Amino acid sequence: MSMTALLHPQQSTTRLSGTWKLAQGRATTLRPREDGVLRVAHGRVWLTFDGPHAGPANDFGDRVLGAGDSVRVAAGRRLVLESCDAARPVYFSWDFETAPQPAAARAVEQSWSDLRLALALGLRSAGRLARALVALGAGTLLPRPVPVPAR
Repeated sequence: MSMTALLHPQQSTTRLSGTWKLAQGRATTLRPREDGVLRVAHGRVWLTFDGPHAGPANDFGDRVLGAGDSVRVAAGRRLVLESCDAARPVYFSWDFETAPQPAAARAVEQSWSDLRLALALGLRSAGRLARALVALGAGTLLPRPVPVPAR
């Protein structure tokens, strides 16, 4: 994500922990390479998404978010942020979104793992059984030594 605009003098040392500061009257452009969530921690921000836009004909991709609001941003979308209040800065955070593995996929993966383990144990048991049967058969087919009478 390109945040070069945020690294200029507008970013003071007095900011909320874990957030970026966007000074009043300033704007910046975000171009995330991964899906993420933009959260407003303080103030109000005016967002403009690049197109194409879905929804009513007058939807130009503009949104206004206040403190506590968030919006998901897909990788590759361009987003322009601007402070709505000329007297106060905006503080926001950007969190990358990790795609959780669906429950069905986890169930299939676990079942496959269990099946491989069961197959390995079954083959091991079949090998032991075969060796035991061979040993048992060899013992009955071989002539037994005749005991020699003691003199």
